[in-house]
Amino acid sequence: MTPHSLAFYLDVVMSGTVLGAKPTDEPDRVTGRLGTEFAENRSGRHHMWRDYGLAEFFWQRESGDGPWAGHHFTLQVHRLTYGGKVVNGKIRTRYGRFARRLRFAKLQRLLENRGTVLREIPSGQDPCYRLFWNPASWTCVSVIGAKEEYRTPDDLRVGDVYGITAPMTPDEVAWRTAR
Repeated sequence: MTPHSLAFYLDVVMSGTVLGAKPTDEPDRVTGRLGTEFAENRSGRHHMWRDYGLAEFFWQRESGDGPWAGHHFTLQVHRLTYGGKVVNGKIRTRYGRFARRLRFAKLQRLLENRGTVLREIPSGQDPCYRLFWNPASWTCVSVIGAKEEYRTPDDLRVGDVYGITAPMTPDEVAWRTAR
């Protein structure tokens, strides 16, 4: 993996943003940061998400004509195994080439070298997926914990990052831990 793509993941996990776009930002602000290369999807009149390839941003609104409120983003890291142009142009321009896999141990070590320690929390999908949370940025890293045919993508190995999501609030972490 190139140092540049690792820098991207470090930036996201430490800041809780993608190129400065926050999970709570409105759609136009995210597009201003990530560009116009996206597919827009809607679920009814109250939910929308934009797929920028590697990154997806999600919004919701109370009424069908109300303003969109940012809900969360997810980096679909597992999509890198497919190859092709998964990484959006603005991210690629800033960070360069991306490897097909991200090893969690390497990411974790680099984060710890920068003073960021991730806390493991219950995933609800044990043993297939493990979750690691950054309480400072409210980001959560999903890691392949065990290989099971019906639940784990074929091209991923135990210890590979599956995805990165933000925000995961302290209340959600407390709920996951208590159940």
